Amino acid sequence: MGDLTLGLLGALLATNQPLAVSNLVQQQTGVTLPIVNVNDPAERELRNLMINDDAAMDEVNQWISTNQIPRTDTNGIAQFNQKIRVRFDDVKHGYDIFLRNHPDSARGFLAYGSFLTDIGEEENAKVQYENSKQLDPNNPAVWNQLANYFGEHGELTNSFASYTEAIRLDPGEPVYYQNFATTVYLYRKDAREFYGINEQQVFDKALGLYRQAMKLAPENLVIATDYAESYYGIRPLRTNDALVAWTNALNICKDENEREGVQLHLARVKTAAGFYDEAQAHLDTVTNVAFADLKNRLIRSLADHKNPPTNSVTEISTNNLAATNFVSIATNSLPVLTNVPASATAQKLP
Repeated sequence: MGDLTLGLLGALLATNQPLAVSNLVQQQTGVTLPIVNVNDPAERELRNLMINDDAAMDEVNQWISTNQIPRTDTNGIAQFNQKIRVRFDDVKHGYDIFLRNHPDSARGFLAYGSFLTDIGEEENAKVQYENSKQLDPNNPAVWNQLANYFGEHGELTNSFASYTEAIRLDPGEPVYYQNFATTVYLYRKDAREFYGINEQQVFDKALGLYRQAMKLAPENLVIATDYAESYYGIRPLRTNDALVAWTNALNICKDENEREGVQLHLARVKTAAGFYDEAQAHLDTVTNVAFADLKNRLIRSLADHKNPPTNSVTEISTNNLAATNFVSIATNSLPVLTNVPASATAQKLP
């Protein structure tokens, strides 16, 4: 399935439910459906539907990214929304016809459900996933999709169990570990109750799942940054482990934009750890104007740590810098530091 600019689409199609599991993380589908038999007309038909599916997502994504309609132009927005709905309805109509003609196509139901998830029709998507699972309960992708759905809708017991089943069926797919880790991390109370463990053990479980995903996809920066960002939520902060994680992320960056995003994270952690000169060195490497505001905030944070004000000290929280251009700023209390390394130089993950 193609990716969509979810935030923009959600703002325009206000009647849709939120498409992401939270404000922090969107779970991944892990759905790949290559043609099983090129000589099977149904398989070729499904493949053509999926090509149209991807084309529609790309087309709407392009429309949104170039949209210039003012938010005050209600008629223009309504017409724009209708244009999007018509494009998506064409895809839905194709899947509906295909599944009426091929009601035993587990792969067809799965593909349709994934498309519906992408456009925010999650209840209808769940129906398609259930149909697919009934026809083929050994497909791990459908268990992953159901786990994503259950996680978003508060059915955490079903979500944990469904991720476990997806991994049992395909232990080599990193997306399943990544999604499972995200859900355990975000829903710590439910994970504590489900597994009978304490909060620090819940963190350990989530981090272990992330590490397994990274072993399977060692060059995947999204997984690496998801893992590294997880340390920000752990109190007391596991300083050395966080530095190791961000150093690993830095080592797999593919371009300067990604590297500068990770440098900001390293500056943040080293500021909190008291390695002020090294934090400043990381900040000095950041020249991208897109990061200027955040860099300045971190510079002020570094100055406050060096010369703390008489009242309270605040810290800058940075999310999702390495993988995207989106920057989120929040103010947190200064974490208690543990696991502080003798040297601020972190080792690459084995």
